[in-house]
Amino acid sequence: MSKTISIIGAGAWGTALAHLLGSKGLPVKLWVRESDVFLQIHDTGYNKTYLPGIRLPSTITPTSSLEEALSTANIIIGVIPTQFIRSVFGKAGSFIANKATLVNASKGIEKKTLLTASGVFKELLGERVKHAVLSGPSFAKEVSSKIPTAVSLATESESEAGRLQRLFTTPYFRVYTNSDLVGAELGGALKNVIAIAAGISDGLGLGHSSRAALITRGLAEMTRIGVALGADQRTFSGLSGLGDLVLTCTGELSRNRTVGFKLGSGIKLKDILNGMKTVAEGVETSRSAYELSKKVGAETPIITEIYKVLYQRKSPVSAVKHLMARPPKSEFHG
Repeated sequence: MSKTISIIGAGAWGTALAHLLGSKGLPVKLWVRESDVFLQIHDTGYNKTYLPGIRLPSTITPTSSLEEALSTANIIIGVIPTQFIRSVFGKAGSFIANKATLVNASKGIEKKTLLTASGVFKELLGERVKHAVLSGPSFAKEVSSKIPTAVSLATESESEAGRLQRLFTTPYFRVYTNSDLVGAELGGALKNVIAIAAGISDGLGLGHSSRAALITRGLAEMTRIGVALGADQRTFSGLSGLGDLVLTCTGELSRNRTVGFKLGSGIKLKDILNGMKTVAEGVETSRSAYELSKKVGAETPIITEIYKVLYQRKSPVSAVKHLMARPPKSEFHG
């Protein structure tokens, strides 16, 4: 089957996926919102703003027109911050063909609705498109440098899973399939909140033991929310859960860990965000995750403390003290 691929979003990850597919000789249309980034790619073949140093193949065609990007696409990959999906795709619905496949590669939870990205897509486009989720431990810089990476691809049909698995697989990019879209998306979104916590721990100089505890107990919180929303518990021990969580909590390239590290070092959130060109999804997701945990009745003390640090001006030191002073519990309660 001839594949016409459109990638919506030319940040680091969208550009890296365009590079991956374009390097296979596949024609890719890359929708670029920012005019300066469009000109960089169009004129030089580089996205110097978000993925510097990576030469993009000639099979990638940048465009600033959603209609041009989507009108002939049978595979659409959404890679824009979750909070902007509704505004962008709300305008684009009429350009998307019935039976097209929409692969979500964004990691977040919408603030007002508490929906994952696919939930937003389904509200906008219904079931006239086929939905899939690409998630897992993958830094754009490393993937575009062809460093061996493994990710998870969640789909609603086995035949679609095989087709997309073959599409994305390369000698350095290994794709595993599963059928748990809810778990894959929640793992990818919620791990960003725990990564902020891990960054705060590192910024406070608390050591490896503290970070390991946050990762492990953070995974328990992610799993509680996911299972309450119908996800498969096993998903959270896989690539889109534990795998992505470990990478984001420990990797120097993690934007969310960096935000946490700076908070732990005493820098104000406003100053941190003003100095960032890219989006750290965990900042907005922490608010959504806090509200979602209350909605489903899941116990999430780490997520709650991160919400209070970010939005109620609680000091990181006080948050740590509060977590450690909680009443003793069985490890596997709830």
